[in-house]
Amino acid sequence: MATTDLERQSTSKVDLADAPSRDWGWHGTNRNAARIAGIVVAICLVCMLHGNQIGHVEDIWLVAFAVVIVFVIACDWVSGRGKWKSGRRNV
Repeated sequence: MATTDLERQSTSKVDLADAPSRDWGWHGTNRNAARIAGIVVAICLVCMLHGNQIGHVEDIWLVAFAVVIVFVIACDWVSGRGKWKSGRRNV
């Protein structure tokens, strides 16, 4: 039987009672905003290298965290390529 506007077929495992906006595609993350925020945080961590610390243990941690953040962003960018081709959403 064909569905009408009132009877929507759901392909998601999220219950409509828990998240009614899920049916219109409002759930999700903005990947570009998250990537930009990660790059800004990594730049801020690298900028913290200029400081008054005498030992360089702090510098190692700051650089290590910045490298990990950039690595995670790069992996996310590579794995997410091609998912939005030709304006259609792959479901």
